Amino acid sequence: MRIRKGDKVQVIAGADKGKVAKVTDIDREAGRVTVEGVNVVTKHVRPNKRNPQGGRLEMEKPVSQSNVMFVCTVCGKPTRLGTRYLDDGSKERYCKKCNAGNGLVAPAKKSRAKA
Repeated sequence: MRIRKGDKVQVIAGADKGKVAKVTDIDREAGRVTVEGVNVVTKHVRPNKRNPQGGRLEMEKPVSQSNVMFVCTVCGKPTRLGTRYLDDGSKERYCKKCNAGNGLVAPAKKSRAKA
């Protein structure tokens, strides 16, 4: 999964299709991401010590990573991400549409550096 916490993504499937928001949490094992204001559900809560009034709570539930698409910081379009090695041997994510870099993935390695 190339999407990271804090990335701007667009929802491409489901009830919230078309919304653009920030990723707040990632579950890599389950392949799910939590996005601000997307997949908001209402949970009915009984009165208890922690919540003496009870009532209804609205909470964001995770969506599948396949239902969101990264929005490029340079061109502003939803796009796929690729990874490539730079001349110094560091690995970066890049936009497949405009070919612009979108942050480093791994620090420089001598074995990957070009002479």
